[in-house]
This record gives sequence, structure tokens and C-alpha cells, in this order.
Amino acid sequence: MSSSSETVTLTASCLCGTYEYSTTFPASNLPLPGHTCHCTSCRHLCGSLHTSLITWPEPRANVDISGLKVFSAWERFDLLFCPTCSSPMFCAFRDPERNLGVVTGTLGNVDVGDRQLIKFGGMGYVLDTQDGGASPWICALNGDGVDLKSYEETTPGRGSEAKELPADWPRSSTLPELKAKEEDSVPIRCKCGGVDLLLRRGEYKDTSEEDLPSCVEPASRKLKASFCACNSCRLQSGSDIFYWTFTETKYLSFGKDDSKPFPEDIFDLKHLIDTKDPAIGTMKYYTSSPDVCRYFCGTCSAVVFYASGNRPKIVDVAVGLLDSKYGARVENMLSWPFGKTMSFQEDGDGGWRETLFERLRSKAEDWRVARGYPKNWKSKEEYENIHQDDD
Repeated sequence: MSSSSETVTLTASCLCGTYEYSTTFPASNLPLPGHTCHCTSCRHLCGSLHTSLITWPEPRANVDISGLKVFSAWERFDLLFCPTCSSPMFCAFRDPERNLGVVTGTLGNVDVGDRQLIKFGGMGYVLDTQDGGASPWICALNGDGVDLKSYEETTPGRGSEAKELPADWPRSSTLPELKAKEEDSVPIRCKCGGVDLLLRRGEYKDTSEEDLPSCVEPASRKLKASFCACNSCRLQSGSDIFYWTFTETKYLSFGKDDSKPFPEDIFDLKHLIDTKDPAIGTMKYYTSSPDVCRYFCGTCSAVVFYASGNRPKIVDVAVGLLDSKYGARVENMLSWPFGKTMSFQEDGDGGWRETLFERLRSKAEDWRVARGYPKNWKSKEEYENIHQDDD
């Protein structure tokens, strides 16, 4: 990755390193136009709360995409992803004359100086989230100080008439209460439906604080959620920021066949996949380091779990796959660290993501204060200890 006053060299790569693409273009072309989407399909396709794309500045005929796996998610285009590690690389229109759209989380952290690498035009399909999803902070994607507008469905210039949502949508009165609501369980589903699980509410109401597992926020007794900016999660999901929650494996179950118990730990989970047990559906895993497995859907690429051998009975769950009736942030079950330094935020240092991450963190804090939400997580150390990444 490099940039000079005349040109910018941009790379896109998958987590396992099998696929890497590079292109060089005039710096005068910056910023590159971008699109971000919060729709239900995109969330269940990548596991994050949003997806972002730019047009890859290279003719499609020059890009070798032959080894990438294809998932036909929409009528007009396909998703192309790495079959080994699940990194979503490109969106390919059925029209072969159109350039590929590259998923921004796969882009290298090139330093473009005081320029802006990407300029987004608006946030699409925010209405799908019910609660706004990640839009309260993703609105600060651009570095010009102007918040992106939210749209019910498509954004301006992308087909049908764009319908803008009010700046204060959704109103605070319509959001879930901070106290946990009694939703007994929430489905965990990928876009294609090959991964179909259930996350059950943990029985922590009467547990003393010292006996609570690390995945539970003591004050609310909700499961902790996190903002992760690490390179590994970014590359695997294609999302510049990824969102996890955490649970004990004993509170997971199979969605279609609850007669078969979910594995007690991550070693048994791996065994089910290795033996191709039908209960596991289309789930696969990629061993990103000796003690870490990243679980995903082998058909549509959706990130599902992160699992580490140092905590075999607790897994990270991709928030974007949770199908709660209370909204994409699932605030009735999850406790969010709005405004805290993101996990591994330093991975963005030295490139275009450094200022991006800090803008989004600051915007999330402003939103937390405006909503009257309390701070949570006792410390940054506690926050990072629960997600030991494999960088």
C-alpha cells in the first residue's frame, strides 16, 4: 500500500491471504464514491450491522475472480468471497461490463495524507433496522463534519426515489428500555438460512456479581456487546468495524432441531463440523491461529462465531445475525459500550482508518450522551480481555 502526490495504490485482500488485488490510480480521483447499507439482508450476509462498498477502480476484465466462491444474493449482482476464510471481496453485477464493487473492509489502510479516501453519499435501508442500528455513529463516515443522511430504502441516485428519514429517527420513546426485557431467545441466522441457531437469555438474574461470567454486564445482567476494529475481524467480515456479543455455549441451541443439544464447548463444535453432522448446517471454520477458530457460513459467507481455546465455553456471536423483534442493536438483551475506545482501535493507526475510527467512537459517545444512556464496562482492560484477538 502506498500513496504519493500523484498516485494512490490500493489493495484488497482476504484474511487468509489467498486473494490479494492491487490497483493504482491518480490521486486526483479521490475521494472515491462509496455506498453503505444497513438492510436486513446485508446484516445477515456479513454478520456486521452494515456493509460498505466502493467501485473497484480497475476494469473488471483485468481482475481474476475465478477462484472466489459465488453467492447469488440478489437479482442484479452476486457476492464473491474467499471459500477458505469467508472474506467477502467483491459484488459482481450480472452485467460483465460493469466494474466490480469492492467491500471496504478488505481495503488496505493506505495513508492518503490530508485527503479523504472515500466519500459516502448516504445510508441506505436504515428503516430495516427498526432501532437505527449502527446509523447513529456510521453517519460520521465522511471526514467533512457533515453527518450522512438516513434513508428508508435506497439512497439518492441509486434507482427508485429516495425517502429520507427524520434526523431524530427513531425517537427515544420507541427504543427498548435499558432494563432487560423478557425476550427468552433470539434467532441467529445467516442470509441463506444454512446457519440457524438460537441464543437464549442467560439465567443470571440471581447470580452474585463475583460469580457472573465475563460475558455478562453486571449492572444490567445483559450480554456485553463490543465494537471491534482489529484487522482480522475487519478482513474476515469485510466490515471496517465489526460488532460482537458474547455468550456461554450452554445458552446456544439448534434452531431447526432442538432435540439435539448444542455442543458444550468449542472443541465439540469443531468435531460436529469435521464429521459433517447435519445439525450444523452450512457452518464451516477457519483456523486463523493455533488456538483460534472463526466460524462462518460456507454458502453465503456470513461470520457466525469467534472462538478461542483459552475460553472454550464462551463464544463471540456476530450481532448482525441476531434476528430480534426489538431492533438490530438488540438492546433488550445486549449492553453496548458506546463511546469507549474500540477493541484494537490502534490497528487503524497510520492510515485512513485512524481518523475514521476516532470519528465513529466520538460520534457514538455523543449519541450515548444525547440519549441519556449510562456508561458501561468497568475498564478498557476488561473490555479487551474478553476478546483476545489473534493478530
